[in-house]
Amino acid sequence: MSHRLHDHVAIVTGNTSGLGKAIGLALGKAGARLPINYCNNRKRAEATLAEYQAAGIDSMLVQADVTTEVGVKLLFEEVESTFGQVDILVPNATCEQPLRPIEQYDWAFYQQMIDYFIKSPFLLTKRALPGMKAKGWGRIVSITSEVFHRSVSPFTAYAAAKGGQIGWSRSLARELAPAGITVNMVAPGWIPTERHARDPQFLKDEYFAQIPARRWGVPEDVAEAVLYLASEEASFVTGQTLCINGGMTPW
Repeated sequence: MSHRLHDHVAIVTGNTSGLGKAIGLALGKAGARLPINYCNNRKRAEATLAEYQAAGIDSMLVQADVTTEVGVKLLFEEVESTFGQVDILVPNATCEQPLRPIEQYDWAFYQQMIDYFIKSPFLLTKRALPGMKAKGWGRIVSITSEVFHRSVSPFTAYAAAKGGQIGWSRSLARELAPAGITVNMVAPGWIPTERHARDPQFLKDEYFAQIPARRWGVPEDVAEAVLYLASEEASFVTGQTLCINGGMTPW
């Protein structure tokens, strides 16, 4: 069945590149209207906007730091004034995620992880909820990570924040289910995108050797999973985490 999202408005944060870009393309090609959300790199955002528009997607540029209340307020106001009420939300924005022994982290870095993966989804959801509840329909799909399930190390800051995001989403799913709003998570494995261009090849080789599917994942693998969870066909699915990693977490 083809998932259709006409008459829906989606926000995918941090969707100028990588997984976020692919997710936005999938939702937009299915009919959703959605902005290009960026924080700093306008040139890259403009290139992505051109790609979305070439694909027939109704889109626009919105510069907003979604880890702040001011940024979230700005994002929603601009989107709602142009496209209407947001009813699909995909918290995806991220920052750099270096692997370090715990002795090399400081609390400021931990706080940054919390801001991106717990604070930002909280602010976005709180702003979107009144409209979703009034409509009696909503989809929240958080982009988490396999690192929580696999206990990846040395990665305590990122793994802790992603674990918190998963716990938050599971609790929220039970809270919002009576309102017709589903809350799910997509947890990708290591899917090389632009941000991984400088990663050491030996690390990529070590990871690839562990993938049971014997191929790298691509952003479209994640995008199609999000599209399903955002669709009407997933109306009875909530509180779930779907790991997209070729069998790395078969439990």
